[in-house]
Amino acid sequence: MGSRSDGGPRGTEFLEKAIGYAFCHREYLYEALRHSSWVNENKQYGLRSNERLEFLGDSVLSVVASGFLFDCFSDHPEGDLTKIRADIVCTRSLSGFAKAIDLGDYLYLGNGQEERGGRGQDKILEDAFEALVAAIYLDSGKDLEKVKEFLLPLIRREIEKILSEHPIIDPKSHLQEIVQEARGMLEYEIVSESGPDHDKRYICEVRIDHNVMGRGEGTSKKKAEIAAAEDALRTYIVE
Repeated sequence: MGSRSDGGPRGTEFLEKAIGYAFCHREYLYEALRHSSWVNENKQYGLRSNERLEFLGDSVLSVVASGFLFDCFSDHPEGDLTKIRADIVCTRSLSGFAKAIDLGDYLYLGNGQEERGGRGQDKILEDAFEALVAAIYLDSGKDLEKVKEFLLPLIRREIEKILSEHPIIDPKSHLQEIVQEARGMLEYEIVSESGPDHDKRYICEVRIDHNVMGRGEGTSKKKAEIAAAEDALRTYIVE
């Protein structure tokens, strides 16, 4: 790609078609596509690289992914959600998203990065993808729904892939499987309830063959049972 004084690559309408979003202010898109190596080699234009947008896009991605996981995996504890989110926003996944829309073809790179195959480098693609997310967010007037229209199809497919490779079993189901295999008897009991109606706290004990093997606390009976199962797993598996 040749250099232009606006720092915008040719053919970005094809990229807009690929992402399903048409920019009102294309300077956001152009900035998202400018790698620092190109900016350093073309200082006469006084243009910014995509690093600031990358910073913002990282946070926007995390908010969208976290909200989606929170809504779709209501029965899973925080630890499971954190692990899935980490897999969604890792370099491998984000560079994969970038490759799916051929983002590397539209980047402005310096000569050195071009010669080193920068258009296919995962870190460069990850950073550019985060910058693109921020560009959509800003161009749309900080409308997260517009960002979700672009991101959620990619996130859904990635979650399916993650779960097919590393199935998640919630603590209660995991404990149930272990106890059944040992032909034991499993039971949960809420042994304490405290606090006002708007801020209840529950304490649950889980028993295996009538022996207390775990204890957990939560803001609902369900959460207390999950915490008790996690505690029992630590004890039961060690024993």
